[in-house]
Amino acid sequence: MIDARTADAVLERIAERDLVELALHITSVGAPPGEEGTGANVIYEWLDEQGFEPRRVGMFENRFNVFAEVPAQGRGPALAFNSHIDTWMHPDDHLIWRDPGNPDFHIGREEGDLLIGNPVVNDKGPMAAWMLAAKAIRDARVKLDGPIYLTSVAGEIGQEPVDEYQGERYLSKEVGARYLVNHSPRAGFCVCAEATGFRKGWIEAGKAFYKITVFGGPVLYTPYMKRPYAEGEHPNAIVRAMPLVARLEDWALEYEQRHTYESPGGTVVPKVNVSAIRGGQPWMVLQNPEVCMLYLDIRTVPGQDGGLIRHELRDLLDELGLEGTVEQFVDRPGWEAQGIEPLADAVDEAHRFEFDAQCEIATPPECSMWRDHNVFNEAGIPSLTYGPPGVAGAGTFAVRKEDLLRCSRVYALTALSMCAASA
Repeated sequence: MIDARTADAVLERIAERDLVELALHITSVGAPPGEEGTGANVIYEWLDEQGFEPRRVGMFENRFNVFAEVPAQGRGPALAFNSHIDTWMHPDDHLIWRDPGNPDFHIGREEGDLLIGNPVVNDKGPMAAWMLAAKAIRDARVKLDGPIYLTSVAGEIGQEPVDEYQGERYLSKEVGARYLVNHSPRAGFCVCAEATGFRKGWIEAGKAFYKITVFGGPVLYTPYMKRPYAEGEHPNAIVRAMPLVARLEDWALEYEQRHTYESPGGTVVPKVNVSAIRGGQPWMVLQNPEVCMLYLDIRTVPGQDGGLIRHELRDLLDELGLEGTVEQFVDRPGWEAQGIEPLADAVDEAHRFEFDAQCEIATPPECSMWRDHNVFNEAGIPSLTYGPPGVAGAGTFAVRKEDLLRCSRVYALTALSMCAASA
C-alpha cells in the first residue's frame, strides 16, 4: 500500500526539467549494437556523480552493463528496474537504412513538448525515468524493506552471430541482461522499462532464426545464359528462390494464425519476416550464383518447440521442387512470468494513483517482440514491462515530456508499493 505522505515527498522531487536534462544527457552519445561502451560510461558516470556507487558488470571492456542500487534497511525482496543501452543501428548500416547517419537514429534532442530520437524512445527515456525516480526515493530518505536495483544493459537489440559474422560484435543477450543476471545480486522482481503506452504485460514472444539455402547452378558466364528456362531449371539460385519468398509470405500468415497465444499477461501473435537475402557477389556480376540464402526471423510462443519449424520450411522447399537446406541458428524461447501477482498489483496501484484509472494489458505487438523481461522470467525472476507511449519498432521516434514525467512517477510509486517499509 502506497503511503500518501511518502508518495508526496518522493514525487515532489521528480521535476520535468530534471528528467528532460537527464534523458538528453544519457542520449547525447551513440551506443550502436556491439559498441555500447561510450553510452554505458555516460550512465555510469551520472550514477557515480549522484552517489549511487555503480559498478560495471561486463563480459567485454567495451560492452558492459551498469548496476547500482538504493539500499534497504530491511530484508525484503529487491525490485529491479531494467532498460537497455544499445540503440537500433550503426551509422554505416547502408544495406538496411536509406539514411543511417540521421542524428535522430543515434542521439536525443528536444523540440517543444517532445523529446525526439530513437535512443530516447528505445530505450533511454524510460531509463531516465526510473533513474530519476530512484534518486527521488533515496533523496526523500524513504525507509525501504527491500532494495531497488538499477540495471542498464547492453545487447538487447536482437543481433545474432551467423555465418562469417561472429564474435564479440554480434553477441546480444549473452553480454547483456543474461550476463547481468548471473553476475549481480538477484532481484525478487523486475520492471523492464520499455514503451508500452502505459500498459503492462508479462509475456513475450521467443525467436527462432532460420537460414534457407536454395541451390541453383551450374555457374555460367552471362553470354552463355540460354533463355527461356523451364520452371525450376534456371541456373541462377536467386531466380529459383523468388517463388519461395512469395510462398513464405503465405505460410507466415497461416503460421501466426495457428500459433497465436492468449494469456492474462498479454497476447502473443508470432510474426515471420524474411529479413535478409544473400546471393552472388556485387563485385563479380558476370556470372549467376549457385546459392541464394534467405534469413528468417520467426517468432514463437511460450512452450513452442522452435526446432519443429524446420520441418515446415523443408516441406515448402519440397512443395516447390527446390533443392536446398534448412538450418536453425538461433533458438530463444519466449516466456510468461510466474508469480508476477505482487508486482502486477503494485503497478496497478501506482498507475491508479497517477492516472485514476485501471492499468490495461499490453497490446499484441508489445507482447510479440523480444524485450529483456524474457531473460528475467527465464531466470525465474517475475518480470513485466511498462512504460510511456512511443514504440521505435513502429516508426515512432518521439515521446512527450509529460508522458515521460508521468512514467517516472509511476516507477517511483511502484517501487514504494513494492519496497517501502510499513509505517
